[in-house]
Amino acid sequence: MYNLSGTAAGATHPSPQADPPDLSKARTVAEILAPSQVEQVLAELDRDLVGLLPVKARIRDIAALLVIDKLRTNCGLQAQVPSLHMCFTGNPGTGKTTLAMRMAEILHRLGYVRKGHLVAVTRDDLVGQYIGHTAPKTKEVLKKAMGGVLFIDEAYYLYRPENERDYGQEAIEILLQVMENQRDDLVVILAGYKDRMDTFFQSNPGMSSRIAHHLDFPDYGVDELLLIADRMLADQHYRFGEGAREVFNAYLQRRLEQPRFANARSIRNALERARLRQASRLFAQRERVLTAGDLSTLEAADFSASRVFQQPGAV
Repeated sequence: MYNLSGTAAGATHPSPQADPPDLSKARTVAEILAPSQVEQVLAELDRDLVGLLPVKARIRDIAALLVIDKLRTNCGLQAQVPSLHMCFTGNPGTGKTTLAMRMAEILHRLGYVRKGHLVAVTRDDLVGQYIGHTAPKTKEVLKKAMGGVLFIDEAYYLYRPENERDYGQEAIEILLQVMENQRDDLVVILAGYKDRMDTFFQSNPGMSSRIAHHLDFPDYGVDELLLIADRMLADQHYRFGEGAREVFNAYLQRRLEQPRFANARSIRNALERARLRQASRLFAQRERVLTAGDLSTLEAADFSASRVFQQPGAV
């Protein structure tokens, strides 16, 4: 299985469970891990997501910190909730939304958020078009996200200093207040391209100071992209036919040299186009009895027909 979640505006991903386990009496790491099943979530990350080794290692470190902080609280050593706001940087299709969903699940299982749901939004969900419109929009989103995680994709678009009539700064100020005053009931994850997020933080030092964890998501290599393709096809009960995987490899080599490549998202789109070509090829065979093998196999021709092989710059 390969999880790839796009960020739909205002999308809400449900809580993984109704109530987090009671960990208040735990005195050992094992007494927290057993009922919370955090290790299960981390194992699913390793199994379901290709690559991302530095990111996975950082998620494990954060999980370990949360477990130890929970034990410190149980021993009366710490009363303040740790800062958990995060920034995920990287190119499209590198798994940022999927990791945010898993982070929400970990936080819920350890009792750091009440519900564990993820609300994924963009600028349009937060910023209004006229005076008096932004505050209620932003507050409505925050109300929906309370008890869980608010994931703001392309967060740098909230700040547009070149437009004096823009209302993004109002949304930022509301977010800052909630991130500070209600951090025991909401975790905010900002996401976007690294260079743009760096510029955003330079222009908004108050936001930067509230982000405790910065995770950079690397692009996938060709071998990783091929493995992602294998998993996506298996999820939909398809497979590469003879020589098809080699042609798809050649497709990737060309596609990676072109603009607007979006990692796993581009893999998904390429496979969808191959499925369309397969469907057209089989549709033309009106009188032939199609076997399960025919219906589940993508042939080399389904990939070699891509415009990438005929037209420079095409996808």
